[in-house]
Amino acid sequence: MKPVVDRLRQSYKGKVEFRLYDVDNNPKSDQLMKQYNAQYVPTFVFLNRDGTVSQQKVGETSEAEMKAALDALK
Repeated sequence: MKPVVDRLRQSYKGKVEFRLYDVDNNPKSDQLMKQYNAQYVPTFVFLNRDGTVSQQKVGETSEAEMKAALDALK
């Protein structure tokens, strides 16, 4: 998934903020997993500008699905 995320990060630069968390090595990971009810890795949480969850995708996700989720952000 990393190559897909890296491509999307470049495509959406200046429009969308990407935050990636390594749940094995980040002390905030437990808090984030609970906050977004994430149980599996990878979990992608798409947040609108106001911080509300737009969509959440679990597991491998196609680049087209990721683009659609990013384009739906408000």
